[in-house]
Amino acid sequence: MHELSVALSIIEGVEEEAARHPGTVEAIHLRLGPLAGIVKEALLSAWELACESSTLAGVRLVVEDMPIIVYCPTCQANQTVTSMQWMCCPVCDTPASEIIQGQELEVRALEMRDG
Repeated sequence: MHELSVALSIIEGVEEEAARHPGTVEAIHLRLGPLAGIVKEALLSAWELACESSTLAGVRLVVEDMPIIVYCPTCQANQTVTSMQWMCCPVCDTPASEIIQGQELEVRALEMRDG
């Protein structure tokens, strides 16, 4: 399961960052785009398993779903696409020339409690 290796990588990075700050991690806030190649439900399931043998056991993983936003050269504006399978401007149907958002897999914040 690909998501297990992603969860383990998140744990490794968060443990390194948390070691630089006093207190304990209570939650990890993650941004996830549909084009990141990660299934959210599988990641959440893998998270529980990956955390069991780490210092982050019991820490919540809060996932923010990001929409796919593309740049439309015809409208000369960013547009939110309605389907991952139809990467065209929802206003004029022009094929997208650039993906602006939707590929994210990034830790945005750590919720920490003072120790």
